[in-house]
Amino acid sequence: MRLKIHFYSYFKDLTGCAETTEKLASGNNITDLLERLIERFPKLAAMQKSTLVAVGVEYQTKDYVLKEGDEVSL
Repeated sequence: MRLKIHFYSYFKDLTGCAETTEKLASGNNITDLLERLIERFPKLAAMQKSTLVAVGVEYQTKDYVLKEGDEVSL
């Protein structure tokens, strides 16, 4: 599945971009996505414990299962 990821504030500074797309297998959750993003953007590792993640306009827990077309914000 393909997801659009938006980076705001400090996360934008850490990644050097405002948004990106990520391709994940069906059934993956936010934890899986964050692991993948840390591989691409290693500076995000320092923020793992204090990262809030929204899907659409709702904050979600890290076990939230992502769906095709979700827009995720950090």
